[in-house]
Amino acid sequence: MKMLGAEAVIECLKAEGVEMVFGYPGGCVLTLYDALFKANFPHVLTRHEQGAVHAADGYARATGKTGVCFATSGPGATNLITGIATAYMDSVPLVAITGQVGVAVIGKDAFQEADVCGITTPVTKHNYLVKRVQDLPRVMKEAFYIARTGRPGPVVVDISRDVFNAAFDFVYPETVNLRGYKPLFAGETAAVEQAAQALAEAKRPVVFVGGGVTISDTAEELRQLVTHTGFPVFSSLMGLGCVPSDWPQHLGMVGMHGTYAANMATMECDLLLGVGVRFDDRVTSLVKDFAPKAKIVHLDIDPAEVNKNVGADLRVVGDLRWSLPLLCQIAARRSKTEWQNSIIAWSARVQAWKREQPLVYSQEANWIMPQAVIETVSRLTQQDTVIVTDVGQHQMWTAQYYNFTRERTLLTSGGLGTMGYGLPAAIGAQKSLPDKNIVLITGDGSIMMNCQELATVADNELPIKIFVMNNQVLGMVSQWQRMFYGERYSHSSTKGRTDFVKLAEAMGVTGLRVSHPEDLLPTVTKALQIRGPVLVDVLVPPTEDVLPMVPPGGRLDQMVLGG
Repeated sequence: MKMLGAEAVIECLKAEGVEMVFGYPGGCVLTLYDALFKANFPHVLTRHEQGAVHAADGYARATGKTGVCFATSGPGATNLITGIATAYMDSVPLVAITGQVGVAVIGKDAFQEADVCGITTPVTKHNYLVKRVQDLPRVMKEAFYIARTGRPGPVVVDISRDVFNAAFDFVYPETVNLRGYKPLFAGETAAVEQAAQALAEAKRPVVFVGGGVTISDTAEELRQLVTHTGFPVFSSLMGLGCVPSDWPQHLGMVGMHGTYAANMATMECDLLLGVGVRFDDRVTSLVKDFAPKAKIVHLDIDPAEVNKNVGADLRVVGDLRWSLPLLCQIAARRSKTEWQNSIIAWSARVQAWKREQPLVYSQEANWIMPQAVIETVSRLTQQDTVIVTDVGQHQMWTAQYYNFTRERTLLTSGGLGTMGYGLPAAIGAQKSLPDKNIVLITGDGSIMMNCQELATVADNELPIKIFVMNNQVLGMVSQWQRMFYGERYSHSSTKGRTDFVKLAEAMGVTGLRVSHPEDLLPTVTKALQIRGPVLVDVLVPPTEDVLPMVPPGGRLDQMVLGG
């Protein structure tokens, strides 16, 4: 079929099952956008390229499909970098298609030229510079294959404007054969047998759930394992929702802002089963003192993650879609009663930690407490709701106080910690899940990072509900300055001069404000009942800390507790 390279890109997207793209046009991609117009292909115009890539990321996390974004050359492409790095750190399948200057002037500092492949190499699974239109179908096929297989991640396809404008005979390849890329699915069955034996011998076991369980869509298998064995379980930030937060044996989040029970269980367990985790520093704190009494069993798809941060006594390398069902099958050879009777004393001890030191906070006079906001939103939004956050104190309060019951119901930037992620990610989630309630919990610092996307929300009539925790400071920065820098609040005040209600209304979003505790419930209820997009400016105290907290350099059992 004879067509232009730009038209071929659209045909490739259709062949890969892509439902929509997020992007921002510019000179080098005008032919691509003309092809979009002719094909009537669904596209969401964001107000900034960073908004486009975060929206594609939110789309991917909410659905498990590959997100796609477009940007033009030079500054358009470089504006994607933070979002690409965000997706890379959290293993999100993403294909970013960027324009590049003409082949004849590549490398000559042409107008709006940037070395996109060079810039993105450290934060992508792979990238391509396409200079021949004949290479385009193969490259596109490979890009989607790489992005979604193995450990998922972002791939950049940088395409010269010459390629978009060139005509050729288009044939889309049916298969991919990459000599240097053979993603592992099944590992060694003997390793799973050894892991199951270690679980059976343990007297104080715990299960540590990471984002890999969400990514691999194996939360159901994990819940089966936890239910059958009765083992206590806790989650990383990215693993929240895989096991319902209100299950008695779920101890909450582990790590720097983890619960007392989760952190103490880590320090006292004799076996720790890490499933789809990478043992990052926010979880481990002092690595040498992490789970000091435990045998570590690590299940992960990426061999590079095993023994990278925490040494594993037993390793099971392979896709969780292979290893977890097999582990469940082996565990089922032993009765549920036998499993649970073997850990009666340990379970009682863990439950005692939950009772003795629950998550608590104090009520300040005449202030709306941020934890109360999360609890209120949680009570009113349990069914068919996806929670999106930005990064900072509100993110940690959400992890602590929201009752997550299913996987893919928390979208947040975990690895890179990207402020400004939340609003565009909520756009991607709402576009991909139009029948779901999408709620964004953000801060007065984070919302300003990409507040221009309020216009995108309004233009697309997306009924996203936005709750801004407005403490008039950069909350987590301020907390650290308060706790570790002698209360020297260097440039952490936002001065409270932004009227978020007016800002929202100026862009076509309904704005509400709540400043008194007695008004919280009716205001949240009203916001959720309004059919269109709503931003609620919630005034919260500027000195409230996220607790518990493990200070830098401390062990997990050296927490500063709340209340």
